[in-house]
Amino acid sequence: MNIDTRIKYRHLVCFLEVARQGSLARAADQLAISQPALSKALKELEGLLGATLFLRGKQGAQLSEAGVAFMRFAGPSVQALREGVNSLRSGEHETATVRLGVLSTAESLLMPEVLTRLHARHPALVISVMTGPSAYLLSQLRVGELDLVIGRMTDSPQIQGLSFEHLYNESMTLVVRPGHPLLATPLRRECLQDYPWVLPLAGTTIRAFADSLFVQHAIQPPRQRLETLSLTLSRRYVERSDAIWIAPRDAVLQELQEGAMCELDMGMREAGGSIGLCSNPAVPLSRAALWCVEQLREVGGAYREGAYA
Repeated sequence: MNIDTRIKYRHLVCFLEVARQGSLARAADQLAISQPALSKALKELEGLLGATLFLRGKQGAQLSEAGVAFMRFAGPSVQALREGVNSLRSGEHETATVRLGVLSTAESLLMPEVLTRLHARHPALVISVMTGPSAYLLSQLRVGELDLVIGRMTDSPQIQGLSFEHLYNESMTLVVRPGHPLLATPLRRECLQDYPWVLPLAGTTIRAFADSLFVQHAIQPPRQRLETLSLTLSRRYVERSDAIWIAPRDAVLQELQEGAMCELDMGMREAGGSIGLCSNPAVPLSRAALWCVEQLREVGGAYREGAYA
């Protein structure tokens, strides 16, 4: 089946922006066009495709089943076109950009090392990093707003249809501040619920591992807890309180080595989840993204050999 030549680049851009914003008004503002012009472009595209792409209502514009299916290809296609245009305009000596989604499991040790190596080898490289839950970052990867997503995400439903490459395994651990009351006496699991806990956000991949520890070790979930993906906030709160933090070991390895935090040895550390990189197979990786993949594989290999233990 041939592609209808009446489908224009502006149709795809309008479609993707409405999908991102969930609102014709906000999308029109972002594109700096009138809302009637945007509505016309969408109507033309739906007519050419013979499908309704959005369900419009009081809540805004939500993707229909056909819209979800079309977005899987429209986003990567637009991004591939942008990369193609940029490749003609740019030389090796000019600035290249890579857009990364980084989960909290990878932002403490893995990514700083990777970014340091990238900038040492590529003097004209711009690295744009977005953080957040895996579901959001993977959705941005799917529509072409990110080149790669790095972290622990294999249990996320949004990974379906994307390509995942394993780098190394990382476990979760329990940490507290030095001088914590639990360090003064033999540990009893029933005492853990007497203290605040710091947990990953509900619905995230690493929260599922945290919840499984409560079930496996018959620990009553704490009534008082801080739920966050912010490593900085978690560290500062644990330093100033009697909270127990269930953390990715990479996130606290430096503090453990320096004695700024102490590990609670309860035999609770799980075998380790897969840290890796995710890409969209529908979009060819840019040269900057390929540089990043190369460094991720190199540093990931060092992790597997215990260089960062």
